[in-house]
Amino acid sequence: MEKEVLQKDLTTIVEDVLHAAKLKKGDVFVLGCTTSEIVGGTIGKNSSQEVGQWVIATLKSILDPKGIFLAVQGCEHINRAVVVERDLADRKDWEIVSVKPALHAGGSCSVAAFEQFTDPVEVEHIVAQAGIDIGDTSIGMHVKYVQVPVRPSIKELGAAHVTALRSRPKYIGGPRATY
Repeated sequence: MEKEVLQKDLTTIVEDVLHAAKLKKGDVFVLGCTTSEIVGGTIGKNSSQEVGQWVIATLKSILDPKGIFLAVQGCEHINRAVVVERDLADRKDWEIVSVKPALHAGGSCSVAAFEQFTDPVEVEHIVAQAGIDIGDTSIGMHVKYVQVPVRPSIKELGAAHVTALRSRPKYIGGPRATY
């Protein structure tokens, strides 16, 4: 599949999630991604730096103008640490950890985020309001409770299965409560 088609599909997926999640300026959107699966390979075995670069560039082109922060989850080899802008980590009081992503310890998208962000840092845990998971990399640990699945109109990016989550406030109260 051609890069332009993949970028168009990614844009549609993200717009579907943004529409469902109703994110606002200052919210956090988390990405979990395996470029290996986008290109038709096996997760962790066929990483593509080029694909990682355009995935992050595409997401930033959508989210930055809206004032929505992008957070990029790394792979299990760095305990799924997340690349964020230092400003966001400081504002949210997220603990910064000492690791720099690499192609096979963090992944292509984490490396690309580290290169494309203004002042990138890694944090161990975040609370995002929504996100996408390209290749079933399990972003749920980084999305605010209560998580609600989002069904984007496009279910695959290249050869990678795509899922998405948004969050909503908890429903509390009993049978007489209204929401």
